[in-house]
Amino acid sequence: MKMLKIRYVFILLGLLASSVASATAQLSIGIGLPYASIGINVPVYPELVVISGHPVYYAPRLQTNYFFYDGMYWVFQDDEWYVSSWYNGPWWIVEPYAVPVYILRIPVRYYRQPPAYFRGWRSDAPPRWNTHWGQDWEQHRRGWDKGDRGSVPTPAPLPIYQRQYSGDRYPRQIEQQHELQQQRYHYQSRDPVVRQQHQQRNQERAVHGTPAQQGRARQEKQRVPEDRESRQQDVRTPTSRQQGGFAAPRAQEPQGRGGRGEAVRRPSPGDPSQGRPEIQDRRQAAQPKRDQHEQKALKSRERDVQ
Repeated sequence: MKMLKIRYVFILLGLLASSVASATAQLSIGIGLPYASIGINVPVYPELVVISGHPVYYAPRLQTNYFFYDGMYWVFQDDEWYVSSWYNGPWWIVEPYAVPVYILRIPVRYYRQPPAYFRGWRSDAPPRWNTHWGQDWEQHRRGWDKGDRGSVPTPAPLPIYQRQYSGDRYPRQIEQQHELQQQRYHYQSRDPVVRQQHQQRNQERAVHGTPAQQGRARQEKQRVPEDRESRQQDVRTPTSRQQGGFAAPRAQEPQGRGGRGEAVRRPSPGDPSQGRPEIQDRRQAAQPKRDQHEQKALKSRERDVQ
């Protein structure tokens, strides 16, 4: 009975150990361009081992196709190659035409999650990229699988300074990663293809900015229509006020006869009653009464004369 209990304890410990080991590298997929997040979560700096006869390291404890070559980290996932200068990304997509030859020559056995079409291929030979990517790719990358073993360069030194940046201390900003890399890792890439990719990333970062800068630029673009609409509302507001209760300014009337029409005739200030219709009506109503009085006075004078 005691032996069974001890066995169960060892099994439980083994399960806990395996869960901890699997937690060191979890893989989920999520693409974002040009800085691609392929979902590799590596909480600590991974163990990297040199592949015999190749200037490339691989990560034997990670359940993904994870490599290090010429100062850069390389991942093959979902039929795409990705590259980063830091072990946990963010990642850049690399076109098949731009993958370095020493990455293409990695033997099949070092792919921890080989795709289905690798089956049946020799484990000690590189994948048959020419068969997979087609004739056009092979014409551009002629001789990719033919190399002199004696001329293989020595593996680049690992940027082990990145070990101290794990978990929450991992730098997420591209500019911060770039500054730390320049200060702590003085290796210069020797592969012309890798150097070209370095230059391209620096140019894109200068033109398009970092992801944070791109996000701020998108926010600014979203604000522009809102600001424009608010300015249009401000412009329309005085007009609506004039229509609602305030008279619009009147056009200036032409003065003198030099204008398009004759000058407007206004009443003289000396006769305030002129031009007032109620006064004119009273005068017109009183006129017949005066005429009757005058006629009566004239008849009485005629009688006196007779």
